[in-house]
Amino acid sequence: MMRGRAARRTAEHRLTWQAASLLLAYPDEEQDARLDLVAQLCAHLPADRARPLLAVAEDLRGTPVVTAARDYVDTFDLRRRATLLLTYWTDGDTRNRGMAMLAFTEAYRAAGVTPPDNEVPDHLPVVLEFAATVDPVAGAALLAAYRRAVHAIGLALADEGSRYAPVLAAVVATLPPATDEDLGWARRLVDAGPPAEAVGLAPFTLTVPPRRTAHDREPAVAKGLR
Repeated sequence: MMRGRAARRTAEHRLTWQAASLLLAYPDEEQDARLDLVAQLCAHLPADRARPLLAVAEDLRGTPVVTAARDYVDTFDLRRRATLLLTYWTDGDTRNRGMAMLAFTEAYRAAGVTPPDNEVPDHLPVVLEFAATVDPVAGAALLAAYRRAVHAIGLALADEGSRYAPVLAAVVATLPPATDEDLGWARRLVDAGPPAEAVGLAPFTLTVPPRRTAHDREPAVAKGLR
């Protein structure tokens, strides 16, 4: 009985992850086909889980692709506040982010798949598709490890009244329950933004002379006459 419930819960999570991945994809000429697939996936979900995902799909279907694409870029690409790059939330523009991203790449390779060469491995739709279609155990572990980042994205989208907020809420519902500490961390991060530090730049010794002022460029004799 318990094993049957666990299997059913895993199946629902995988359906949710796949639908969310499709809804969070950049709107293009393939969008109608993706939205059709979302409808097919949602037909196998409980009504309360399917309803918000279907509402987002219908909203996107009723929006011209050009308009939806512009909104997508404005929401996710032009501002850090709702970026879908998970390690950006935890490591920002710091030298640690490269190592954090490597964990995603290694998880994909361990599952026998090649990391996508047209997208960074920590992009949430990529992680969701991996969890849904390749390795639900490893994928769930990645999502759980970055659940604070997922919560932060959801909070940022809800603050903005974004059409994508219900998608993140659906993903959050598949993750381990958030603690007060998790939610507080996510809220502080949304308000303050990800950490910032120059990536890979170590202190160095200046080997070129410093820029001189006009006074410095005057002949020494002229300086002495003053």
